[in-house]
Amino acid sequence: MKKTLLEKTADKLVNAFVNNKIIAPLPSKFTKKLNEAQKLRKLCESKVTDPIIGFKAAGTGIPVMKKLKEKKPFYASIFKKNFLKSGQKVKINKFTLGIELEVCYLIKKNFFLSKRLVTLNNVTKYISHMAPCIEVIGYRQRKKGITSFGDLCSDFGCNVKFLIGKKQKYKKINIGNLKTDIVNKKIKQSVTGNTNTVYINPLNALRFVLNEVKKDKINLNKDFYVFTGSTVGVVPILGKGLYTGKITNLGSAKAIIH
Repeated sequence: MKKTLLEKTADKLVNAFVNNKIIAPLPSKFTKKLNEAQKLRKLCESKVTDPIIGFKAAGTGIPVMKKLKEKKPFYASIFKKNFLKSGQKVKINKFTLGIELEVCYLIKKNFFLSKRLVTLNNVTKYISHMAPCIEVIGYRQRKKGITSFGDLCSDFGCNVKFLIGKKQKYKKINIGNLKTDIVNKKIKQSVTGNTNTVYINPLNALRFVLNEVKKDKINLNKDFYVFTGSTVGVVPILGKGLYTGKITNLGSAKAIIH
């Protein structure tokens, strides 16, 4: 049976994802509108055999949402091949968009047994640990810039690598107002931020992702991570070397860009 354009596009993108290749830009019909991008993302993710270790919230910056005329973020699956320990090396290319600093949560697998809607009042009962995390984002296409959420969503949520700092057992802290910064001392690049830029706060972003996972009837049957979105925006990578991201009261994560 002849493959559809959607299936052909997914095959090309999955091959690029698995083999770390760069391909021509995706057809615009899959990137202009978020609902079409979601179809491509989900099909691509279903074709990857690497284990899923969690999910990311994306498009969590409210100013960006307003600019691109979106009402809510989206989410994407995270695969084991893209999950690293703090301080490891990440190779970039000219289609890398930048680096982000996030709060991530480790979620108990009993979440999948719950049939209740996740709210800000009950979301914390699912959390086991929390940690700072650096995400390197970029395309697997010969493409630069962002014109829509579909651009990001269609390409596996544009996740390149996640580097997680030291985990700590979950405790209640003022997660909606923590100062953050990401620094490369070698090139004197420094960007500050705050957790309040993340879709009101990281717990709200977590709530959103968990409800989307529930709606899509996903069950990993294991503990999993949720990465809640950047506290510093998309920081351009101006040079190679060590980037250190710090979140007050939570800790730090590091990435060596080369």
